[in-house]
Amino acid sequence: MNHYLASEVAQSLDRWGAAFPQGTRVDRQQWPALVEVLRGAGGGRSAIVWLSTEYPEWPALLSELVRSDKRARVVVASGVPDEREALRAINEGARAYCHLFAVPEMLREVALVVQHGGVWMGSSLVARLAAATAGLTAPLASPQAQQDLQQLLSSRELEVARAVAKGFSNKEIADLLFISERTVKAHLGAAFEKLGVRDRVQLVLRMNQGPQYSQGPTSHA
Repeated sequence: MNHYLASEVAQSLDRWGAAFPQGTRVDRQQWPALVEVLRGAGGGRSAIVWLSTEYPEWPALLSELVRSDKRARVVVASGVPDEREALRAINEGARAYCHLFAVPEMLREVALVVQHGGVWMGSSLVARLAAATAGLTAPLASPQAQQDLQQLLSSRELEVARAVAKGFSNKEIADLLFISERTVKAHLGAAFEKLGVRDRVQLVLRMNQGPQYSQGPTSHA
């Protein structure tokens, strides 16, 4: 797996370079060449692009990379992670959103999830994302949408799913509903399957923004 870092922040090279010693840093002038790499045979499958939000035009480059190959694996990395920025990155095709200065072990974890077709986002950011998406959009406010969820999920599964969408952890849900964390996980597993999602990130988006977010492979909970 080839790794490319689109960043000119010197500090980002220390930890990222330690995580991926064979990786390559590309500057703004090299972006066209990077896009061509992904357009090449198997490029989108064999490379992970780490895109820093230091560039104001990062959303445009993300879109271009994704358009160049639908299988493109792009990780958006921010020096100051923000839930709105995270939501935008994931919605526009990024496979992960993480801290630009994360420790090498965490960066390798992100890469492993993305390499296997998943979507990665830190657990604390998932909780913040839940609150942000609930505030940005009306969470399935229509009676029909509510009825659809009630038909798909059992009453307990729906309670658990709604709690996740509000940003609660498994332990907090267990305490809230007076059940064990193991039972929470079982209800979540059932809800994931019935709603066509694979992790908490997609569940948050599915519950807060509708069924269009139930598609696509992810693996990090």
